[in-house]
Amino acid sequence: MPIKVLVVDDSVLFRTKLQLTLSKDPDINIIGTAVDAEDAMKKIKELKPDVVTLDVEMPKINGIDFLRQLIPQHPIPVVVVSSLPINALDAMSAGAVDFVKKPYDVSPGAVSAFFTELLSKIKIAAGAKVRRMPLVNAASLTSRLLGSATVTADRKAVIAIGASTGGTEAILEVVKNLPPTTPGIVIVQHMPASFTSLYAQRLDKICKMSAKEASDNDRVEPGKILLAAGEYHLTLKKDDRGYYVRSQRGEKVSGHCPSVDVLFNSVADTAGKDAVGVLLTGMGSDGAKGLTKMKSKGAYTIGQDKDTCVVYGMPMEAYKLGGVSRQLPLDQIADELIYYFNKKQKT
Repeated sequence: MPIKVLVVDDSVLFRTKLQLTLSKDPDINIIGTAVDAEDAMKKIKELKPDVVTLDVEMPKINGIDFLRQLIPQHPIPVVVVSSLPINALDAMSAGAVDFVKKPYDVSPGAVSAFFTELLSKIKIAAGAKVRRMPLVNAASLTSRLLGSATVTADRKAVIAIGASTGGTEAILEVVKNLPPTTPGIVIVQHMPASFTSLYAQRLDKICKMSAKEASDNDRVEPGKILLAAGEYHLTLKKDDRGYYVRSQRGEKVSGHCPSVDVLFNSVADTAGKDAVGVLLTGMGSDGAKGLTKMKSKGAYTIGQDKDTCVVYGMPMEAYKLGGVSRQLPLDQIADELIYYFNKKQKT
């Protein structure tokens, strides 16, 4: 069955272009369009789409406020189509599954690339899980205590995290309350170049650890989070002073740049048993082989479980390969990291 899509955009030209172009794909059925939030809510109730594409810059009620109203009532996968990176990140925190940046360049190549990406993300979103409320596990007592948790700073240790679809909020859930003495963290989140700096700034604002977009030769130190820059592979290196990263352009690996596999493979080779790998929600298999290699080198590896993933792809593939030491719900991963490093200090 074709995916039923509702297009929401206040621009008649862009709305029409989306409708005409997306309709050419046999897997897509554009069942309607909407001009603003009020019109969109009405159409959603009437037409019951599988996926909604949503512009965030709209009159009356903007797309972010609309999402905050929509998701608790109708948990439908939403792909944000925005020209402003910060709005897309706000929309993700409000419940959107993914985002695509509107092209500034109207050349045929740029427009074609935009629609290829949008079609791919609509198809991924059609199988995504959308929750009415943020996930809370009442049995996870320690998650409420992370604010006062402590970890002995360990410069030999490093944490590597990889994610894709649904990952911006999943990563935040894992790292936001980790204490500032937590071992250095290196992250690959599949994200366009224009978004990674803003996302790193968001992490830095919310987290107890400091966070920044990675630059070439940045040091990896306790209390510090380095996020791979869009279109740059991130790898871990070591010298007499400790760990540092290389941030370099390169060809796509496992379909991505930055690639989780590239990061995890380098962490396996550089840090071995002193590393912890965490693979979160995402479509495809990027990171699965790298996490498996990390485990084979003695690293402790964690995969997000099926029930809490927006898309159970990347951690599933790692689990199939035997690369996951322990599979956990999202809201228990931070607890596990704290417990693991405290236990390690005592042995």
